[in-house]
Amino acid sequence: MSALDLNQRAPTELGGLLRYWREVRGVSQLDLSLDADISQRQISFIESGRSVPGRQTLLNIAQSLEVPLRERNVLLLSAGYAPMYSEAPWNAQEMSLVTGAARRVLLQHEPFPAIVMDRYWNVLMTNHAALDFFNCFVDLAARAGPRNVLHLMFDPRGMRPHMANWEAVARSLIQRVQRESVGHVVDLQTQQLLDALLSYPGMRAEWRALGMAGSASTLPMVPMGFINEGAVLNYFSMITSVGTPLTVAAQELRIECMFPADDETEARHIALLAATRE
Repeated sequence: MSALDLNQRAPTELGGLLRYWREVRGVSQLDLSLDADISQRQISFIESGRSVPGRQTLLNIAQSLEVPLRERNVLLLSAGYAPMYSEAPWNAQEMSLVTGAARRVLLQHEPFPAIVMDRYWNVLMTNHAALDFFNCFVDLAARAGPRNVLHLMFDPRGMRPHMANWEAVARSLIQRVQRESVGHVVDLQTQQLLDALLSYPGMRAEWRALGMAGSASTLPMVPMGFINEGAVLNYFSMITSVGTPLTVAAQELRIECMFPADDETEARHIALLAATRE
């Protein structure tokens, strides 16, 4: 997995952008030439500003470098071409098939929480179970919008006081932000999100580092433990994304579904939500 130095910034001219993405992916001009079926000399000419590739050649290069769709549009513009990938918002008409499928996932996941998020963990849609569950711990209506899942978890006025294993969850979430960032690239807005999370009391700067040692737990994941009436409810999550996306919004959409990590949690969860709906 590749990730940017958090202080690194993408250039704006085509040659610098191509070099930037090549360095992000850790590939040489020779490696890129073989993968994109373009001569190493032409790549050198593009990076030095002596040549502008054809549109399809540039797209082949972007595909080889796994450049995210939003950033592919930047590459196209820098070369003088029109953007290829729609940047319409997630709730635009052209996204109706995807958002309709997401709503079905949310509905089918009842009575357990499910949330649709953008690339920066901002909440776009939820099912009723998610609202009911988190409202058992905090007043969601009192929190300023837009709602952000990470701020909800890290904020001392949010879910943090109600978590039994907050430090373990916090470490794993910081890793997830970096691992699941679009294209495995920590862009400026993702960096700002990380900075905001790390500014909360009790955070440790070293949590930003990748490759931290895993938990000693025998479970195959880090559960999220929420304390309710003296009992710990343990959950884990699964992430759904759109396969072969062709728009920026489709690529950046994430559906997170929470599942009980044990039978006792499942029983307590169902009873908890039933009590909130009486």
